[in-house]
Amino acid sequence: MTATAPDTPLVPTRSVLRRGARVLSGYIRMHPGPFAIAVIGAAVFSGALVGGTAVLGWVTDDVIVPAIEAGELELATAVGAAAAIIGLTLVRAVGVVFRRYFGAMAANRTAASLRRDVTDTYLDVPLSYHLSAPTGELLAHADADVEATTDAMFPLPFSTGIITLILFSVIALALVDPIVMAVGVLVFPLLAVVNKLYTARVEVPAAMVQHHVGEVANVAHESFDGALVVKTLGREDAEVARMADASDRLLASRLQVGRLRAAFEPTMDALPNIGTVALILVGAWRLSEGAVSTGDLVTATALFGILAFPMRVVGFFLEEVPRSVVSAERIQKVLDVRPGLVAATGAAHAGGAVIDDAPLPVAAEHVAFTYPATSQPVLDDVTFEMAAGEVVALVGPTGSGKSTLCQVLVHLVEPTSGAVRVGGVDARDVDPDLLRARTAIVFQESFLFADSVRSNVALSTGASEEAVVEALRIAQADRFVSELPDGLDTVMGERGVSLSGGQRQRVALARALVRRPRFLVLDDATSAVDPVIEARILDGLRTALGTTTLIVAHRLSTIELADRVVHLDGGRVVAVGTHEELLSHPDYERLVRAYEDEVME
Repeated sequence: MTATAPDTPLVPTRSVLRRGARVLSGYIRMHPGPFAIAVIGAAVFSGALVGGTAVLGWVTDDVIVPAIEAGELELATAVGAAAAIIGLTLVRAVGVVFRRYFGAMAANRTAASLRRDVTDTYLDVPLSYHLSAPTGELLAHADADVEATTDAMFPLPFSTGIITLILFSVIALALVDPIVMAVGVLVFPLLAVVNKLYTARVEVPAAMVQHHVGEVANVAHESFDGALVVKTLGREDAEVARMADASDRLLASRLQVGRLRAAFEPTMDALPNIGTVALILVGAWRLSEGAVSTGDLVTATALFGILAFPMRVVGFFLEEVPRSVVSAERIQKVLDVRPGLVAATGAAHAGGAVIDDAPLPVAAEHVAFTYPATSQPVLDDVTFEMAAGEVVALVGPTGSGKSTLCQVLVHLVEPTSGAVRVGGVDARDVDPDLLRARTAIVFQESFLFADSVRSNVALSTGASEEAVVEALRIAQADRFVSELPDGLDTVMGERGVSLSGGQRQRVALARALVRRPRFLVLDDATSAVDPVIEARILDGLRTALGTTTLIVAHRLSTIELADRVVHLDGGRVVAVGTHEELLSHPDYERLVRAYEDEVME
């Protein structure tokens, strides 16, 4: 799986407006209620706006002109005219409130739904997806892309309501004079031509803008996440240069879009004004011929005047459509991962095979694994078995595939070939929720949340305080936790920075143990813990938890505590047996001696 950002510019395959209509109609179906109310508000506003021009024409012909000719103004007529204008103004205000409030509600609810969908996908897809996709790009999909694609929804209710406004306006202009109406109608095809030229040119630059947003987010994430490395190696200037390069690329693509918009917006603004001038000229000619009255000309001019602002809104909407389409397609690439990768990892088997709530036998059968970006297999024909309740040490030189094998065994990644059987069942056939409940893995690098110890251990499992304390006891973390300022409620810093390395590892181990897994994998998870405490932890796993355990070991003391040892080298199992049995193998003997020498140093 590759990252979802385009490495090459997007090539349009269909009309941007047609794709935009499909995207936005899908968003409308997510939350149709608020959008429908917003459109009704826009229609009410449009009707009141057109009605106001009719009232203006009536006031001109029946109030103002007679008053000028007679030299006096009837009070009742004036009050009636004022009441009509005020009443329509209030109706317009109500329409605006409904349109804006419920339009914003629809757009923001849609954005929230998209963020949930993207986040759910990130949580559901296998680890291989995250290993191949830059973190900054993932953040961009959940933030910048969602914001960009839903921006077009804010002017959408008004733009939809403008259809009503245009319909009412054309009818009103036709009632005034068909020739005057023809002048006004000619403007709309010109708007369509201008928009087509704009969207054809802006789609690819808009796609590159969103791609470069992901690049900037990725550089920022790496720099912040690796702050310790940046500081200790003095890479501040290099990281600033990386960010400057990424920002310059983003700036260049945004300036390209800005230049296109700078040409588009004035054109969209000018067309209604040119139409108004043409309408006044034609209207004056028709007035001189007696075909229309002064009030009719005022009505027609007012109608075209009120169309100018809605046309600007339409122009803004049309500007946002290409960006919305590009971002929607980037998001869809993420959402499309779900039926492919998730099904491949066994999620399609929800409600499938059941495994016992007891120590589980585990078997790797001719397992091979190759990372997507490489052709060299990391694991090759790995075969071995673990009996229920057995403690097995996994040893091997650096780069032999130990961590990858650990991830394959708990089904974090799918083997390229072969199978892993847990409890006698192919892991792909087990309900994934049940598999997660029965198996657990603890890594060397322990990630802790900036929350209390209690929350980090329970982690939304609903575990009781007694269960949390018991897990901490087995992990040999209960003593130092009790000495923290607020005990279980002590809030740790980000990533558990307020704890030592060994303490973080033990809290992370307790987090796995509180689920009472029946197959536990420790991927060098006690490397920062001293051998005495490590021995107590392993003894607790045997006696108090009752689980099958695989330990990636780099210490002779750890190896000697295991029932059997699996020696992995070059991605292949080269020997399986007890520690004493494997000492007759020269490669294993050299590896163990290297471990002893490292301890002595």
